[in-house]
Amino acid sequence: MPVHDWGRVPAGIFHAFHHEWIADISRALNDGLLPPAYYALPEQMAGRFGPDVLALEQRIEESFESAAPAQADGGPVALLDAPPKVRQTAEAEGDFYRRKQKQIAIRHVSGHRLVAMIEVVSPGNKSSRGALLDFVEKAADLLDRRIHLLIIDVQPRTPRDPNGIHGAIWREYAGEKYRAPADEPLTLVSYEAATAVRAYIEPLGAGGLLTPMPLYLEPRGYVLVPLEETYTTAFAAMPRYWREVLEKK
Repeated sequence: MPVHDWGRVPAGIFHAFHHEWIADISRALNDGLLPPAYYALPEQMAGRFGPDVLALEQRIEESFESAAPAQADGGPVALLDAPPKVRQTAEAEGDFYRRKQKQIAIRHVSGHRLVAMIEVVSPGNKSSRGALLDFVEKAADLLDRRIHLLIIDVQPRTPRDPNGIHGAIWREYAGEKYRAPADEPLTLVSYEAATAVRAYIEPLGAGGLLTPMPLYLEPRGYVLVPLEETYTTAFAAMPRYWREVLEKK
């Protein structure tokens, strides 16, 4: 199914779709895509990622301390290590709906530590300069802590992010400019957070197909997230009226 032009509908409609898509991606990951020692969980996080993530990890550790599995590995880690098939890479060293949205946290059963995050960008993340800066700084905070990221941005660009969400993040984190293709305003980007941070970027436009994107769980080890299949399933759950609005030529 081609990606739709979500600029046609109010933010609340994408908010509903956002929750469906987050749930479907999480379900797909837990249904055999993740190695046994990892699990995905939709989580709502307000404010900065860092302190909220730390506090949540502490609460999980306290709650499950007595129930920790005997073997933290949970079996072999079947991760891909060939370079992801994306068109671009880059490397660097070293509102209401926005507040209500969820991300997917990927955790390892050893201490339920956070290893990766999946974020579906919402209209609220671009609604103001402050909202965009907050999102960008959150992403930088996670990368500083060597937490891998997969960011899915199917929202139209705004004057605040003329080169897409990756352009804003890369300028903040790496101090480098990224020029996005003019005819492909949407962005899928996966960040491998190791000693150096490497970005795997797949630009696309409305009407384009979503390609599977790498989700890193450890340096050089990733699984592929089925964005096209989960997008299709989530879209099918939308009310018919709004599906027709989005599909109208």
